[in-house]
Parts: sequence; C-alpha cells; structure tokens
Amino acid sequence: MLLAAAATAGCTPKTISTSPDGRNVVAFDAATMTYAVLRDGDTLVRPSALGIATREGVFAGAAVADVLHRSFNETWEAPWGENKHHRNRCNEMAVRLDNGLTLRFRAYDDGVALRYELNLPDSLIVTDELTEFRFADEVGTLSWSIPGNFETYELPYRELPVAEIADANTPFAFRTPGGVYGSVHEAALYDWPEMVLRRDGRGVLKADLSPLPDGVKAYIPGTFTTPWRTIQLGDRAVDLINSSLILNLNEPSKIADTSWIMPQKYVGVWWGMHLGTQTWTMGPRHGATTENAIRHIDFAAANNIQGALFEGWNRGWESWGSDQHFDYLEPYADFDLERIAAYAREKGVELWMHNETGGNIPEYEAKMECAFARYAELGVHTLKTGYAGGFAGGYLHHSQYGVQHYQRVVETAARYGILLDVHEPIKDTGIRRTWPNMMTREGARGMEWNAWSEGNSAEYLCTLPFVRLLGGPMDYTPGIFDIDYLTAKADPGRTEWNGPNAHCCIKTTLARQIANWVILYSPLQMAADLLENYEGHPAFQFFRDFDADCDRSCALQGEIGDYIVVVRQAGDRFFLGAGTNDESRALQQPLSFLEPGTTYTATLYADAADSDENPESYRIETRTVTAADTLEIRMAARGGMAVSFIPQTE
Repeated sequence: MLLAAAATAGCTPKTISTSPDGRNVVAFDAATMTYAVLRDGDTLVRPSALGIATREGVFAGAAVADVLHRSFNETWEAPWGENKHHRNRCNEMAVRLDNGLTLRFRAYDDGVALRYELNLPDSLIVTDELTEFRFADEVGTLSWSIPGNFETYELPYRELPVAEIADANTPFAFRTPGGVYGSVHEAALYDWPEMVLRRDGRGVLKADLSPLPDGVKAYIPGTFTTPWRTIQLGDRAVDLINSSLILNLNEPSKIADTSWIMPQKYVGVWWGMHLGTQTWTMGPRHGATTENAIRHIDFAAANNIQGALFEGWNRGWESWGSDQHFDYLEPYADFDLERIAAYAREKGVELWMHNETGGNIPEYEAKMECAFARYAELGVHTLKTGYAGGFAGGYLHHSQYGVQHYQRVVETAARYGILLDVHEPIKDTGIRRTWPNMMTREGARGMEWNAWSEGNSAEYLCTLPFVRLLGGPMDYTPGIFDIDYLTAKADPGRTEWNGPNAHCCIKTTLARQIANWVILYSPLQMAADLLENYEGHPAFQFFRDFDADCDRSCALQGEIGDYIVVVRQAGDRFFLGAGTNDESRALQQPLSFLEPGTTYTATLYADAADSDENPESYRIETRTVTAADTLEIRMAARGGMAVSFIPQTE
C-alpha cells in the first residue's frame, strides 16, 4: 500500500505555509504528492516525493479532505540546555487526505519541517519511506556529513558537493551557491527507525530507514505519528547552531518535577584505560579501585567539580568482546561500592555509575530495573551507558528495535531519578525537551580516538558544532592537558591496544583543549585527563570557574570546518571559547554580549607565540573589559582561546 497515492482530481492542488518573517515557504502539491522549499523566493528544494509504503494493500487514491492552518507564538523554559528560554514561532499547515493520512508542515524563521500522521483502524507493516530531498543545485551546493551507517556515527566527516553524496547520516549540513546555510535532520524520533539519506537511481537524496532482521522497516499501530523531517536554514553558518527548531518540534517535558535534573562537571576513571595505563578488569592495573575512587572524589570536591565517574567498577568486563555478560549490581572485589557511595555523599560529590552492555540488549533490559533501583538507594543520580558491540539476532543499533530500547532506558531512568549519558547512542533528535533526564550522548568520534588511532583533527573539531551538535549535546570528553601523553608513555607497563599507538597525540594546542569545554556543549562536561596532569596546573583554573549549567548561549562567528567562536552565560558570568583549524587565525570579537554597565575581569587562556611548535605552550592574561570593548582572538594553527568574564565587585 502506498500512502503516497496520487490525489484525485478536483482537490485543491497546491497549498503553502510561510514562515512568520515571510522568508521561508514550504509548498505542497496534492496532485503530485510532492513538497518544495523556497527561501526569499528562490527554490532550495525542488518538488520532492512524500509518502510511506506498507504491505497492507493499495489505497484507491487520496483526495484532500481539508487543509487547516494555525500559528504558534510562544516561549517556553527548559530546565537546562544551551539556552533556558526558547521562542516557538511558526505557521503550520495540516493537509488531511481521505485515506487516513495527514501531512503536517511547519514553517519557521529558521527552517521548515514535515511529518506523517496516520489514523487507520489496523496496524501497518512499513516497508519504505518515500520522502525525498531534491536540492535545486546539487552540483553547486556543498555539504558536510558522515556516511550513512545504521550501526555507528563514529566516522570521519566529509566536505563534498551534494551531487557526490552516495549516502549520509543526519544532521546533514549544506551551503548553497547563494550563501544559504542549512541542515537536514529529524526531530522527535520515537518507535521508528532512524533516517539516513541515500542517493537513488533518479539522482536525488531519499530517506532510507534502518531495517529489522526480516527486512521490514517498522511495525506500527494504525494511529501513529512519525518523526519530523527537518531543514534548518540560516544566512550564516552560526545561525544553524543558534536555532531552536529541533527542540521546538518536540513535546514539553513529561517529567513534572525537574528540580533534580542538574548539569554538572565531572572527572573520572576513563582516559587511563584508553591510554593503556589502566584496565577495566580487576588486576594490578585496575582503574576503578576503592583507593582511586576516593582520590577522584577528593579531587572533585576540592576543585568545584560535581561528579566522579568510574568505568570498570562492576563484574563482567572479562566477557567484553565475547559473550558480553555484565553484572550491573555486583562490584569487583577491589571496589567497595557501599563505602565509596557513602564517601561521595559525605563530600557532596555525585557518584556516577557506568553500564556497558556490549550490545546485549535482552540481558540489560532484564536487569536494568533492579540495577536502577539499587543505584537510587545508593544516592546515584547519574548513569553512563555504553553499547560497544553488535546487537544479537541481526538487529541494528539504529533500527526501530534500537530506538525503542534506548527510549525504554530513558523512561526507566526517569522513574528512578537518574540522568543519562549515552555512548554508542541513537542520534539526538531533541527528545531532551520531553525527557530532560536524557542529558548528553556520544554519537561521533570522541576523545578516545586520539588515544589509539590517527585521532581527530582541528578541522574535525571545527566541524562538529556545525553538524553533529545540531542534533544536541555531545559527551566528547574534552580537556586533555598532556598533549603528547608523556605521563602515559613514561609508564613501562602501558598496554598499546588497538594496534601500536606510541605515535598518538592530541592534534590541538592546550589552549584549544580548554576552549573545547565551551565550544563542544554538554550539560555533563568532563575534565577527561589523568588527575596528575591537572594537579598544580595554572590553566586548570578555567575549569574550576566554568559552569556547565548555562542560561544563554550564542555562536558568534565561524565557518564550517574552519573556525568558531561561542559564548555561554551562566548567571552573571560569561565563558567564551574559540578554535581554529590547521591555519593560524586572528579574529576581532565585539563583547556586546556582556551586560551593559558592568565591568568584568576577563581571564584569557590563549596560545603562546611558540604554540605552533610547542602545543602545550600557553599564556594566561587578565584585563578589565566592558560590553563596549572588542577582543582580539589570536590563535595558533590548531589552536584556540578560552576566556572567563567575571563581574568586578566594588
């Protein structure tokens, strides 16, 4: 059955919805079952197919039953996020067909969105989604994306003309020859497989859904709403970052009392395992020991850090990579869970638990209710999860099966007052508005790739905010101060896993590592290096001062893959982060984002004159500034700058 059956004669052939500012138009043609997108009168997306294919027979045609228009102009408050306040202003058009399908379109000043709504008596077996994205100039339009993959997002980014894209995951950022910036993505992904873009024989990018083992894309009830298909639009690259479109397309919070949901900074036992100086399993180099836990909790308490994470605390890591059986309740003998939990409570530090599943979904779902209840008893409110392994039974990570599992975890965690940091996740589509305990995710090549591979380039770090982070926060685990891993390499018993990695290092300056705490947004932000590399280091003062709970954010300037400048406000303080690619760069940045009439002490953590040759070289400088001043940001190749602005007291 094709729910995209052509409309019958006599219906209204074309309907449009225009954004409140009049610049963006989404037009629907019922006669051809297509939509098009225009900006300032120019076509961005040519007439592109719509619809869903199922197994359940054939509709005899679809006439337009009615078209309803309405407008939204409201503000809403988030318990946390890049911004606490968001404006939802758009015009909506709902086209109801007489075959039980409604097409809902929304036109915002910062983009357009559409989704399918079904109202049928019987359940359906979905075999395909027909949504297309036909770029008006696919040869001249440049794009940034990772390849389409239903198992991982940890892939390098490509800068390619749209015409050369065979497949791509979303967010899929682009820039037209006319200078319009955009991003194709999805919002409110529930009970439906993720969408990737795949070129078909007609030379267009089409939605492709992650299949189940039997080839079916989704099993759904007759009454069903799909995720939104979104196209964010802006005049500058940073407009995409500053957009609230994805969040606005999600429903308000289903958690009535969100007072327990708090951003935090954290440290933890993690980086040592990737460097090979520690292990997840119990033994002479075990990282998650009672002694090491106490040390990390003490460090957090002494440095204005709210949380401490311990990976490898629980039994079962010996099975990782084989039968994948983890125990989510029983700690290793050298990790005194009761004592550590009590000590963390005494010190006012949040104890983080870690659940690696290895992809063993049936086992994890059978145990997580008891595990979450136990964590709540211990006063544990934050959980990092991992899915580093294939799902059993031929299921794919990003299929309907995977999406439904991840959502079960979110809702179960909410019942026990637990915040989530998900690694190897399903991509973020803004559900953090509806389930604000879903705090942050990995979903790209994070810091660990620098420990045992060619690593992440400075260009990659200048691409992430404009592509991956358009979906939502990322737990990149930033802030490595030992750029060449001298501390680790001096350890004669270090394990080089995943192949020889003595050549590995961080591919940025130290100042850029500091700036990443601001640039790569996460409400759960880690200082990821070994504690000994922070102890006594003057530049670590930035992280002590930094607040992960910001009230307002703005990407000030930047170009995809080249450079970026971001500022975040937390209370009366401001934190700025700037970064560049392999080119040294000097920028002029007005400080008009500061509060007028207030004088600030600006502390700059910047590249030094020799940072090109010595990436750990840096300078700290203080000066007095106001909103009327302009800051010169000088960055070495692969460098950056971080600045804290703290109001002066009389």
